[in-house]
Amino acid sequence: MSLHQDQGEDEAIRLDVPALGPYARVSRLAITGLASRSGCTYDEVEDVRIAVGEVFGLLVQPAAPTGRIRFICRVRDDELEISAERVPPAPIPSVTDLSRQILDAVTDESTIDEAGGRITMRKHQARPS
Repeated sequence: MSLHQDQGEDEAIRLDVPALGPYARVSRLAITGLASRSGCTYDEVEDVRIAVGEVFGLLVQPAAPTGRIRFICRVRDDELEISAERVPPAPIPSVTDLSRQILDAVTDESTIDEAGGRITMRKHQARPS
């Protein structure tokens, strides 16, 4: 597992983990910690936890257990953007309607590139009025 912070206009964190089921928990913990640190509410953090778990499940391929999953998280003033992909790149074999519905329910925007094997999602943060 490796964690890197990229320099740029947005705070970007990259997390690479083995594409194995037990690392879903590590990914959820790291990314929800980032969501909490960036000012997300409890409910927003829970939504991020569910989304990361769903994405991890879509990207794990039991037939190719030597791959890795790379998450890139960008923290902005009003949102958290999370991109995930399999390394080396591989298509996502099957995305069910249920997976799409889950991501739609817990993120503000999500895009699944099945052929490219990449998923991007955004969670906007509620701001006090």
